[in-house]
Amino acid sequence: MDRRAFLAASAAALATPALAAGPEDVKLRAVFDRIFAENLANSPEQATALGLDKGEGAAAKSRLNDASVAALDGDKDRTVVHLALLKTVDRARLSPAEQANFDAVMFTLSGEAAAGRRYAWGYEGAGQPYVVSQLTGAYQDIPDFLGSQHTIETRADADAYLERLVAFGVVMDQESERVRRDVSLGVIPPAFILDRALGQMRALKTEPAVSPLVTSLTERVKAKGIAGNYGPAAERAVSAYVYPALDRQIALLEGLRARAKADAGVWALPDGEAYYRDALRNFTTTDLTPRQVHQMGLDQARELGARAEAILVKQGMTKGTVGERIAALFADTRYHYANTDAAKEDLIAHLNGLVKEIRPRLPAMFGTLPKAEVEIRRVPKFIEAGAPGGYYNRAALDGSRPGIYWINLRDSAENPSWTLKTLTYHEAIPGHHLQRSLQQEADLPMLRRTAGFPAFAEGWGLYAEQVALEMGEYEGDPLGELGQIQASLFRAARLVVDTGLHSLRWSRDRAIDVMTSIDGSPRSSATTEIERYCIRPGQACAYMVGKLTWLRLRAKAQAALGRRFDIRQFHDAVLLGGAMPLTVVEGVVDRWIAAKKM
Repeated sequence: MDRRAFLAASAAALATPALAAGPEDVKLRAVFDRIFAENLANSPEQATALGLDKGEGAAAKSRLNDASVAALDGDKDRTVVHLALLKTVDRARLSPAEQANFDAVMFTLSGEAAAGRRYAWGYEGAGQPYVVSQLTGAYQDIPDFLGSQHTIETRADADAYLERLVAFGVVMDQESERVRRDVSLGVIPPAFILDRALGQMRALKTEPAVSPLVTSLTERVKAKGIAGNYGPAAERAVSAYVYPALDRQIALLEGLRARAKADAGVWALPDGEAYYRDALRNFTTTDLTPRQVHQMGLDQARELGARAEAILVKQGMTKGTVGERIAALFADTRYHYANTDAAKEDLIAHLNGLVKEIRPRLPAMFGTLPKAEVEIRRVPKFIEAGAPGGYYNRAALDGSRPGIYWINLRDSAENPSWTLKTLTYHEAIPGHHLQRSLQQEADLPMLRRTAGFPAFAEGWGLYAEQVALEMGEYEGDPLGELGQIQASLFRAARLVVDTGLHSLRWSRDRAIDVMTSIDGSPRSSATTEIERYCIRPGQACAYMVGKLTWLRLRAKAQAALGRRFDIRQFHDAVLLGGAMPLTVVEGVVDRWIAAKKM
């Protein structure tokens, strides 16, 4: 199917009828559907992630995203076109709900268009300055994508997997060309980032027969009873296309190593101070300055530290700073699962038990619950060294794949038992899985159903940890409650160290020291986190900024409505409209309050 036919089919299949009668609402929905269809046509990986690589969209399943310089320029040009298209809609003539949708999309398009004009390097927009790092690049993304997102039910699916293996090598070469272009513009990742990425790249290159790229295909083909000798074909693709491109990318990064600096923050990049301000706005969806965010972190650390102190004293732990005492709890082997695969399976079984336990209690706090199921899986071993402690992949739109909460089990000591409740509530329910599934299942334009705003989503995840506390999930479990406080301390520390790295020009080591002093996390874990913030400036600030906004808006509604306030209705009001900038959420809550008063 050619691109024009795909666009037409996508628009027809995915168009969402406007509920309001106004003609401008109908026009806006048509604009949204066009933007979504055009973006989808240029992102076969997104089509797979959403479960839309079937039927009319089946051609997408054998392709990967184009990572070339020309494709990046095309993405930027398309953003400008989409922004102009959105501006043809008269916002004043939209219904209130559609005004919120308009504002959410306008925030994204206007921000990305402005960044596209100003910064030629990195990814589109502001917030991911390095094409290849320990967390960015096809070598890191595609093995996980093929294993967890590319479904295999038929021979055609298996054949498409092989085609994507061949394309994997092409994409790495395209990225390498972008790295060279960025180097010419003065953008080289810090030396420690190159070291981390190189270590992961080398670990990816095993004997083809035992590579996850091969076994992920052969094991699933066998399980489905699909005829064909796929093992040798996959091995040939890995040997002939993937590994040579990987070798070329390794050589490129090794060559940059001597030119790389130790500076951790993006302030050291061309126009880096402006880049950080734009990244901070992108991720927090606010106009907070780096200095304001830094102070917010210090204030929260002080307040949360006092709560932790009270629990620690009751546990007989009175010596040392709060951070030192929490660090001692992290190191206490009584709370560690053994560092074996069998024990890690037991840990995952425990997490599943936590989800099962909280699920029937959710109706007390939420009026609407998601239909999609959630599964808990271990982060693949070959990427766990540089991956975060936990993360979530949304469910497929057609229900063919559940939401997945991935937990990093590289070292069991990083996940002592008293931390597990909070991590699970954040990533699964009532956190990311609940929020993102409700958004996908809501009656929204497809563009809005699939949109993501970090401060909304990550702020919700952190807020959900507190909701679980309010639901009584920590009753009789003081160390579990300490885990909830420590998780918030961790996010408060992020405000301090992210702004420290990128605005105050802190070194990597200073940021690690400050983080461990605030939240007590193990140095190995803090190191991984700090290195993550170095390559995604501003993203770490989304969590606490978002949580504090959720709490402020809830308190505002409670004060305005008094006895008429219903927490279930409040949660429906802020969740069913989908993710949006925090400034837009404010207006949604104000309109909900006004409607409840009538």
